[in-house]
This record gives sequence, C-alpha cells and structure tokens, in this order.
Amino acid sequence: MIDLSIIALSESISKPGNYALILEDVVGKRRIPLIIGASEAQAIAVAMEKMQPLRPFTHDLFYQALTQTGVIMKEAIITHVKDEIFYATISLLTTSGERLALDARPSDAIALAVRFNCPLRATTDVIDMSGYFVDDKTRDKKGSYAEYTLAELEELLAKIIKKEDYESAARVRDAIDRRKGLK
Repeated sequence: MIDLSIIALSESISKPGNYALILEDVVGKRRIPLIIGASEAQAIAVAMEKMQPLRPFTHDLFYQALTQTGVIMKEAIITHVKDEIFYATISLLTTSGERLALDARPSDAIALAVRFNCPLRATTDVIDMSGYFVDDKTRDKKGSYAEYTLAELEELLAKIIKKEDYESAARVRDAIDRRKGLK
C-alpha cells in the first residue's frame, strides 16, 4: 500500500459541474487525478477546513453513526481502476475487534478518511496505472520545452489538461505562446 495526501481540489475544466481532486504519493511524489461530484468535493473541503455546517452532511451523519457505536475507520484504500473508474474500500474496526471492508466510491472514502483522520492509501497497481510524475509529464524526459516541436507541445498540453494539472498546463501553454511569438 502507498500512502497518499490530498494536494489540490478545484473545479474541473474538462468536466464542468465536477471537481478535480489531486492526490499525491507521499514518498514517490506521483500524482493521481480524480474527477468527483460537487457534493463530494464540498464534503471533503468542509472536513479539511474543519467547518461546522448548520446541519450535518451525509458523511457527517455516517461518521457520527460509526463513532457513536464504537466503530472506527482504520483506512481508506483506492483498490483498483477499471475503464477509467476508480474503486475503493473503507476499512473499519468494530468494538469486538472485527475488521470490516466496505466497498465505496473513492470520493466517499476520502470524505470519511478526512473526518476520521485516518490514512488514505492506494495499491501499487493504482499508482502504476494512474500516477504520474509532474516533471515526467510536463517534460516527457526531454531537458526543456525547446526540445519539443510545436505539435509535440500542443499534444502534451492536451494530455496535461485531460489530467487537470493546471499548473503544468500553464507552463506548457506559455512555452507554446513563446514559440508562436505571442509572449
């Protein structure tokens, strides 16, 4: 298992009405982009900012139900990816010491993990299949943008935007503009 941290949550440009949640492998620094719904993004953001809504959200209700019955969440695990859909489980520990694994959407598992302050992890297969290094993605093992043709830069920009890494996309866009004499 590989530990993950949440490094960004922003509106999705490629999928309007949704949000991009960027996770990062805490050791290898590979990033995993997830597209999640607006309500799940709000649930994650509220918990991360330790905000107290006037009425509990669904994730807050589930958290309260578990804690009041003595059940604790041990970890959230992104288990696999199939057809660009991520799958996850939440690992629970009952008062009798029984371990339970529940199938969950990654966004729900993450919203609960933030509330329980428990580890967020992914399998090595998920990281290998979906993770990317920011430097590898933006420079594709070439030393600088000058080594790219204009067509390669435009293709690279499209790939980066699809992954919703907007910081890297801005750098590539600037390189394209410089190449075209716009900057």
